[in-house]
Amino acid sequence: MFVFRKSPRSCGRTTRRLLLAATAFAASGLPREAGAQPAAGEPSSVLLDTLTVSGDGVGPTRAAPVGLNLRTPDRGASRLGLTPLETPGSVDIISGETARLRGQDTVAEAVTQNATGITTIASPGNGNGAFTSRGFSGPNSIQQLYDGTRLFVGANTVTFPFDTWNVERIEVLRGPASVLYGDGAIGGVINVVTKKPTFTPVNVVRAGVGSDGIARLALDSGGPIGDAVAYRLNVSGNRAGGWMSPEGDFRNLAVSGALLLQATPDLAFTLSHDLGYQEPARYWGTPLVEGRILDRIRFSNYNVRDSKITWADNWTQFKTEWTPSADVTIRNTAYRLQSRRHWFDVETYAFNRTTGLVDRSDYTEIYHQQEQVGNRFDAAFKGTLFGFRNDFLAGFDVNHVDFRHTNNFSTVGSGLVTSVPLVGYDPGLFPVNGRASPAYATSTDQASVFAENRLILSDRLSFLSGVRFDASNLQRENLVSTAQFEKAYQGLGYRFGLVFNPTPDTALYAQVATATDPVNSLITLSQSLSGFKLSTGEQVEVGAKGVFWDGRGEWTLAGYRIVKDNLISAVPGQPNVATQVGRQSSTGVEAAFSLQVTPLWRLDANLALLRAQYDAFDQTVDGATVSYAGKQPIDVPERVANLWVNYAFAPRWEARVGFQYVGEVFSDFGNTARRPAYGLVNLGLDHQVTPASRLSFRVFNLFDKVYAISGNAVDGVGTNWLLGRPRSVEVAFTTAF
Repeated sequence: MFVFRKSPRSCGRTTRRLLLAATAFAASGLPREAGAQPAAGEPSSVLLDTLTVSGDGVGPTRAAPVGLNLRTPDRGASRLGLTPLETPGSVDIISGETARLRGQDTVAEAVTQNATGITTIASPGNGNGAFTSRGFSGPNSIQQLYDGTRLFVGANTVTFPFDTWNVERIEVLRGPASVLYGDGAIGGVINVVTKKPTFTPVNVVRAGVGSDGIARLALDSGGPIGDAVAYRLNVSGNRAGGWMSPEGDFRNLAVSGALLLQATPDLAFTLSHDLGYQEPARYWGTPLVEGRILDRIRFSNYNVRDSKITWADNWTQFKTEWTPSADVTIRNTAYRLQSRRHWFDVETYAFNRTTGLVDRSDYTEIYHQQEQVGNRFDAAFKGTLFGFRNDFLAGFDVNHVDFRHTNNFSTVGSGLVTSVPLVGYDPGLFPVNGRASPAYATSTDQASVFAENRLILSDRLSFLSGVRFDASNLQRENLVSTAQFEKAYQGLGYRFGLVFNPTPDTALYAQVATATDPVNSLITLSQSLSGFKLSTGEQVEVGAKGVFWDGRGEWTLAGYRIVKDNLISAVPGQPNVATQVGRQSSTGVEAAFSLQVTPLWRLDANLALLRAQYDAFDQTVDGATVSYAGKQPIDVPERVANLWVNYAFAPRWEARVGFQYVGEVFSDFGNTARRPAYGLVNLGLDHQVTPASRLSFRVFNLFDKVYAISGNAVDGVGTNWLLGRPRSVEVAFTTAF
């Protein structure tokens, strides 16, 4: 059993600094020479020995940039700090260095190209931060965390974190996770863990350029300030002209700073602030013409000339970790999260067969003002229970969220339709009489208590259990009519699991877990939805995982079934209208494999196969009842795979090939608006110029595949697809100093 904590009281500050210095080589974030001979038991293929600090503590942990990290402690799947081998569930730990080496500059790319069975349905409407997992989709079913802190979803939108430069690792728990983090986690949890202050000096810069005017610049700096204080500063900026024209350019800035005070060997305080600013591409999709994307409009953007999208997020956290004894660890995190978002554009495009023009609608202006203030506390204890070794953790989480929504739904913009030619069009301007005005405001209070326990019955068998109770209260005021309503919700989640270790490096497990999802986005719940019930789900999962060949190989295999009742789903073509589905289920098998085949070759692969369907879902269409039972849920693929092959073909050189496959999906309940499957090939080539510098070449979407990340449909007919990145190239130089 591993609980994050510092060394015992007798271990002073000098010992701690020697421990950190022992792993200092990777603090630069740079690889050793590709192809160099490894140490005993160590893979050779560009292995970065990373210095990191745990997501909620200050003890050193290591997430290797190769392999599945089955022996790496994490807190995304359990607050007890178990390794994936000790956890009765499916866990991916993605090193931040893995993402950066593979050219994955966004969290969405890192998760979908490395984790098992996760896909993106990113669009400007959801903040480019929505995923699918195990048959379920959207930010209300796949919860996202930042250093273990949950951001409540407002109007189905998550805009931070988005950049991987300051990421130490990403922890992905697949399957229900409400027992850990509350409602909104039936499909899973994605926890982004940042780089932490270090007492070993770190100074790294990266610069990159590429096609479509891409330019990237980043800095990572850290080190001691005296004997008791350390800092970390990460800055990353990206901009590009974009591949869509016009209004396809984008830029963003991510700044992450933290100070660590090691007050005593057993007491540490960390103050951090993270800022994210984005001006994403004002691109909402390409219209389908007779069900396909025409080559001549593939790079056309039909938004208005003066369109704007800006997202600004500020997160401040103050963490305390105290280890009064070797068997007790106490943590507290106080936080304030603030988001300001603005959309000002036309968001829906459809080809009109009668006129041959593109009809543009949904002239939208929206402002979000969101602030969340809260506190999370937990205490972990190591001891005995009924004569067996036992680890127990309990805690609480309280927060208050204020949300204000300003929109133009009652102005001319909501019903305005304009038409432009397929090519040679004038984008035009947003109507002056379609601007936004205050619409509604909400105030949400949430409180929860949670507990986890691991009873070690023998050296081979352990029993894990967990429970969480959430109580939420929402007050909403219509800022136009002054009408108000109040709604309270309660949710209970639990998990029971057994882990059997036939060998020290192999685990067999089984678990039952439950979860709840909010009625749409809880903090922006409308009165028309307030009568709906909470969505509840239950999962049964069995699996096996293991490490072999002196750590050079790792594997996982899992089978599961999830049943979700009272599902809330948006009506296709009517994004502001929701309906409650009777039942949805998914049954699937997932596997992951990682192997250092030879000192020069490495293979990483994963595969997810599932059957997802609506079990009971009737809807009234034109006065008649239509059943969608047996249909595949919207945006959910049933086949997902990733493959990475690395070859250190010469001293100081390494090449990599990545393949990503996403199966077909549908944009409507009836499965008539089909989006085809796609496969993407990405290439990478790294040259270790000096021991402290690396030159990287990358090619994305090598075969220039036309594919859709998301799409819309009206009356069972696809209207537009939001297309993914075309073929592009980048070159980057990274150096430590």
